[in-house]
Amino acid sequence: MSGSTGLRNIESIAIGAFDGIHKAHQELIRRADAVVVIDKGDAILTPDRYRCEFVNKPCSFFELSKIRHMDAKAFVELLTKSFPKLKKIVVGYDFAFGKDRKYSIEDLRRYFDGEVEVVPEIRIDGVSVHSRTIKDLLRRGLIMQANKLLGRCYMIEGSVVPGQGIGKKELVPTINLSVEKFLLPKEGVYATLTQIDERLFASVSFIGHRVTTDGSFAVETHILDAEPPKSKKVRIYFIERIRDNRKFASLQELKAAIASDIQKAKEIDEKCLENSCCFA
Repeated sequence: MSGSTGLRNIESIAIGAFDGIHKAHQELIRRADAVVVIDKGDAILTPDRYRCEFVNKPCSFFELSKIRHMDAKAFVELLTKSFPKLKKIVVGYDFAFGKDRKYSIEDLRRYFDGEVEVVPEIRIDGVSVHSRTIKDLLRRGLIMQANKLLGRCYMIEGSVVPGQGIGKKELVPTINLSVEKFLLPKEGVYATLTQIDERLFASVSFIGHRVTTDGSFAVETHILDAEPPKSKKVRIYFIERIRDNRKFASLQELKAAIASDIQKAKEIDEKCLENSCCFA
């Protein structure tokens, strides 16, 4: 377990994988003093410790590879040893643990000498809130629906890398990113906010293969009406999908399409900035 400093006085914990820290996860977290992440090593909505950024409570991790061999009794003993004053465990209605998810909520109740609070299924517009559902929506480019389940704008972070050089000379200047671990939404053009050195900029972003030029895959963002500072790391918050990725007959046609994209993104971004739509 990591991040255990200062947690010995915690009386209630929420347990889960918490990939996404979506609306259902937030309901679990609201009912506890601290968060315990069962880290499977496969989180792609909020990989690694990005999860802690969306939690305003102490956040610690159990690596699944180190605890998956434990039976229910041993797992509860580990929890009570890590949190000596533990009185309540909060889990979701579909919580299971152990190798092959062998153990259930009833096993947790059998061995834990305290309260086990089970949060029922959370539905939004008739849709059950799950990380797998959000991933599916992102892969389909349904950003607004995914954001509604998340309770915020979906975010990725990447390292700045050199581009192909065409944008600044013949189209529009872009910041090109290498993105690892995060799930990328479906190829296309999006109205976005781009964060550079704690500053937020209205932007329009592209994900996909540059089918009109060199055919290579790119994640790039164009800052609207501002000169962005230089930085090694950049974040993109996705607000709304503007259009599919498509091939144009010439750079002139592509440039005209980009101009239209920029205008649409400005209108969307301005509304978002006015009401802080990207943040829970």
